[in-house]
Amino acid sequence: MKLNYKRVILVGMAFFLISAFWQAYDAIIPLILTNHFGLPQTASGVIMSLDNILAVFMLPVFGALSDKVNSRFGRRTPFISIGTIIAVAAFFVLSFIDNYQLSLVISQSIPELSAEATEEFVRQTTFDLTLSNPLPMIGFLFTLLVVLVAMATFRSPAVALMPDVTPKPLRSKANAIINLMGSAGGIIVLILGIVFATSKKTYMPYIGYIGAVCAVMLLGFAVFLIFVKEKKWAEDMEKQSAEFGISDEPATPGEKHVLSSSERRSLLLILASVALWFIGYNSITSKYSVYASNILGFDFNLTLIVAQAAAIIAYVPVGLISSKFGRKKTVLAGVLLLAAAFFIGIFITPDIPEIIMYPVFALAGIGWATINVNSFPMVVELAKRGDTGKYTGYYYTASMSAQIIAPILSGFLYDIIGMRYVFFPFGVLFVLFSFVTMLFVKHGDPEKIEKKSVLEHLDVGD
Repeated sequence: MKLNYKRVILVGMAFFLISAFWQAYDAIIPLILTNHFGLPQTASGVIMSLDNILAVFMLPVFGALSDKVNSRFGRRTPFISIGTIIAVAAFFVLSFIDNYQLSLVISQSIPELSAEATEEFVRQTTFDLTLSNPLPMIGFLFTLLVVLVAMATFRSPAVALMPDVTPKPLRSKANAIINLMGSAGGIIVLILGIVFATSKKTYMPYIGYIGAVCAVMLLGFAVFLIFVKEKKWAEDMEKQSAEFGISDEPATPGEKHVLSSSERRSLLLILASVALWFIGYNSITSKYSVYASNILGFDFNLTLIVAQAAAIIAYVPVGLISSKFGRKKTVLAGVLLLAAAFFIGIFITPDIPEIIMYPVFALAGIGWATINVNSFPMVVELAKRGDTGKYTGYYYTASMSAQIIAPILSGFLYDIIGMRYVFFPFGVLFVLFSFVTMLFVKHGDPEKIEKKSVLEHLDVGD
């Protein structure tokens, strides 16, 4: 049984454009909220959690809904198409609203951050301007809501497409390719961040940058739409699975898929682990642009490129390693790598050369890649074919719920204790919690194919 890498790469173009968007979103939206609108970290954290609040409700719904669709384009493609077009259009409009707010700030001669103009003074002055004229903020939030709703409608269908076209034993390898495609989208956006110098100025106009990101998303969407043949590829997967005796069709048509108590316990523990490591990881990624720019004085784009590059290098080897040693053991190793990277980050100060951060984030990238390649396949391993979208929704409910908590809780602690003292310790703590819950998982690795069965289906034998 061999993985069709070409098909997985093309299916991964949907995740490519999704990751490109979220990389840009995590990089500039916190900067816009804090620098252009003057919001405190707690308020910024609440807004940054909006996408996750929406996702908790929408991803399971649209994942399950896509399970029931049977269009001539397939089950997932219609959601990907409509959601992408609306999201790109609204995201581009968002840049114009931000630019209008920026013009108001500049017209009031509010200084940029400097030794003379303290962060507290600049933020408060900008926030006072926002309160005196709230319309740009209202328009910004409304348009941002449209973008986030559009993105939420197709994330579960896009991710569920990989298991739709990939037999169960090959899904860790396939997920490695999918994540590699996502990292490629993210790293392209990070390079655009360097080109447009998004970390250099407090009052940065983002129209050109967002326009370039939208172009990258549309390019990925065009490749997906032209080359992916969802219905045919899903049928091919069913035939291949049946040949090897691993079909995940229900035993009886219309039969409800019921997990055993042991499987249900493992599913809940996997989802708890997903939630915990996402709290730790997202608390870092959602505010790293602010921490790097305002606390350390580093270029966040280059640091994140190093992390993405390390992840890209790791994805395929990690997929192979998990095939040999099992998904659970590989995930546990990844959790320890991620916790170690964040722990080292605690000791990095503005007085330390920026280059020291690169190996730290490279280690974090490898750890996160090791976790991501295997965690989603562990969840859908417990699903039957007709339930793939629903189980994808379960996975994203756990991860997005965590990402609601992460920016709000961490932002609150930043305001109370100080970002410098909480940023990395918070991440370390929750990542280590996930190690404990994952230890007790009993299911999620694929069933081994008996050699005799393989020989029979290859017409080798008597």
